Amino acid sequence: MSEEEKLVSRANEDFYRAFESLDIKRMESVWAHDEAIECGHPGWLILRGRKAVMESWRSIFENTAEIHFLLSEVTVHIQDNVAWVTLYENLSSAVGEQNVSAMVLTTNIFKKIDEGWRMIHHHGSSVAQPPSEDSGPTVH
Repeated sequence: MSEEEKLVSRANEDFYRAFESLDIKRMESVWAHDEAIECGHPGWLILRGRKAVMESWRSIFENTAEIHFLLSEVTVHIQDNVAWVTLYENLSSAVGEQNVSAMVLTTNIFKKIDEGWRMIHHHGSSVAQPPSEDSGPTVH
């Protein structure tokens, strides 16, 4: 893994640490201060702009007692000053009095700015069935 890939990987890990902390200040720090940021939580419509994205995190944090992630199949790609990370989020969470476990197929996109790599896009889609080792490409 190149040094730049390590930096992107660290930015991605910082995002999940912020998520697990349920601390809005930490979450705000991993995102670019840019109105072009976007976020697509599983089951939600796409959110565009910093205000809408940060309000979504506030809402999630206010309604989540705890959340933990086990990340799998993490892949980092870099093209100039943009990087994307694809992975599966294997999460367990307590929302209200309900415990939730889920697998989410995720793409995180980062942009390199003066302060380092900052998230500009997060998209997660629920996975109905985990991929198997021998499954081939799927056409829809």
